[in-house]
Amino acid sequence: MLDRTPPRSSLDLPLALAIEHTLLAANATRAMIERHCAEARAAALFGVCVNPVHVARCASLLAATDTRLITVVGFPLGASAAAAKAFECEIAVRDGAHEIDMVVFLGALKAGDRYAVREDIAGVVKAAAGRPVKVILETSALDDGEKLLGCALAEEAGAAFVKTSTGFGSGGATVADVALLRRAVGDRLGVKASGGIRNAAFARELLAAGADRIGTSLGVALVAEDTQPR
Repeated sequence: MLDRTPPRSSLDLPLALAIEHTLLAANATRAMIERHCAEARAAALFGVCVNPVHVARCASLLAATDTRLITVVGFPLGASAAAAKAFECEIAVRDGAHEIDMVVFLGALKAGDRYAVREDIAGVVKAAAGRPVKVILETSALDDGEKLLGCALAEEAGAAFVKTSTGFGSGGATVADVALLRRAVGDRLGVKASGGIRNAAFARELLAAGADRIGTSLGVALVAEDTQPR
């Protein structure tokens, strides 16, 4: 069983240790997935984040490595039935996922339906069987009060992280949102920043604001940039 709450990333650590190398494009081919995993291994990135259909293949490609395998549930809209999200999570766990990033029931969150949001998350947490669950809030669609409510309900439901964005919404991670999420969850949950993170300097700003993880499709490029002499 994995710990529910991960340790905070240190700003002194290599950026690679915070990077979840992400490939969630619908048109990702087998060759693209294989290349993506090879890149993550070669750059010693923390993890790879892919769609559920690719989990079994990635589990084989990443076997006997330290690279974590992350997948998504209810992605990208969060509007699947709660039972469907839980079942999708069960399949991902069976196929070898180490962590689950689920999209919040966004309409219920905006309506203030605490029960529906909490139960939706709790179902995935139960199906994850001890594996960390990150709740994607899609912060660009929320006001600050809704973001705080999302954090509270994620914690109540047993999630391990809150996460800013799918990368498919109207906006991505911001320093202000990461700082807000960090204040809301303290050191009890992790914070993952994702969406629109295209350079190492911005990634470092997000880490400084309180992020533990960085989700980006440009993981290798960001690590290479971060290691260049300043």
